[in-house]
Amino acid sequence: MLYGAKLAQEFSRDLFEEGVFAVGFFYPVVPKEQARIRTQMSAALDMDHLQKALDAFVKVGKKHKVIK
Repeated sequence: MLYGAKLAQEFSRDLFEEGVFAVGFFYPVVPKEQARIRTQMSAALDMDHLQKALDAFVKVGKKHKVIK
């Protein structure tokens, strides 16, 4: 949960720049102030793919001060 629509859009864009496709959802798709990022996993992903995605989430999360 990122709560703000602008943050969800920026977070999604930055993940894409890191090679991870994650869609930002915000009002009217979800209630106001409940913006979020949605991802989909595939059984075809291997551990290297998953680690790359996790690393991107950490990098982008720190950039936006969502995580420490």
